[in-house]
Amino acid sequence: MAAAEVSQSWSLSYKGMSSDNIKGLVLALSSSFFIGASFIVKKKGLKKAGASGIRAGVGGYSYLYEPLWWVGMITMIVGEIANFAAYAFAPAILVTPLGALSIIISAVLAHIILKEKLHIFGILGCALCVVGSTTIVLHAPQEREIESVKEVWDLATEPGFLLYAGVVLTAVFILIFHYIPQYGQTHIMVYIGVCSLVGSLSVMSVKALGIALKLTLSGMNQLVYPQTWAFTIVVITCIITQMNYLNKALDTFNTAVVSPIYYVMFTSLTILASVIMFKDWDRQNPTQIVTEMCGFVTILSGTFLLHKTKDMADGSCTSPSMRHSKHTDEEDGFEHEGIPLRRQDSMR
Repeated sequence: MAAAEVSQSWSLSYKGMSSDNIKGLVLALSSSFFIGASFIVKKKGLKKAGASGIRAGVGGYSYLYEPLWWVGMITMIVGEIANFAAYAFAPAILVTPLGALSIIISAVLAHIILKEKLHIFGILGCALCVVGSTTIVLHAPQEREIESVKEVWDLATEPGFLLYAGVVLTAVFILIFHYIPQYGQTHIMVYIGVCSLVGSLSVMSVKALGIALKLTLSGMNQLVYPQTWAFTIVVITCIITQMNYLNKALDTFNTAVVSPIYYVMFTSLTILASVIMFKDWDRQNPTQIVTEMCGFVTILSGTFLLHKTKDMADGSCTSPSMRHSKHTDEEDGFEHEGIPLRRQDSMR
């Protein structure tokens, strides 16, 4: 009798995932698979192109004539489109952390296809990412019902989010004009700070644009509203800025160092921005919120463990504050490719 009451109480408190959340989850998982696989396919293409021409690591572009590289590029584009669509259906607190799953796909496929050694602690890191992702999926908030892009604009112009956006823009300008000229080449957090701060705004705008396109395709044209085009301009501006400074970070520091730090900062700030703008946690109880945070921390642990064991496999251990010269990242004549996180090749 007591067990039946507990079961009934649990079923009342847990309503399950909405159809929109399920669509967003499927799209996010598909995105992780395509993007994770694309790195392996592109690396195979780079190796094949390097065998018959000048390798990319020494300035060659023969890979542009290699069909296998283009297959990898198209696969990545498909993954990014799926990621973009996922934000239209599910809250950012569900979609963004799942980006870590792409490194699991990359690690496993690299072990199978490229014969790259996957350390036992790397396997543990993969397991932690899966556990953390599952925890977040099971306790993610329901997607907010939005009928017009004007509603998203109203959320974006509320005092709380305007204050957040103002703080972010102020911090970005200070980093760009004061700290980057002095410390950009020696302190990794300067470039990554700009990428992560701007990235959190780009994801909110991407979600708004995705919702506008979803509503338009369902018969409610949102392209007639100036707010849709305002979000589009913000998306383009943020992505250009984000990718510019991310490329600088990758050009200056080791990818294995940039990837986990960027993932942590970007995902944390994106969740914060989503909580402020879309008020995700207003629809949840404290237990669900704490459980989500535990799942996020679990993913972070798995991500760092994966990259740390990759350093162990490569026989190197790089300090985040040290510049890693480009020639030490070259392997057999072409640039060494770590297993990057999704957001290094997208707005997320």
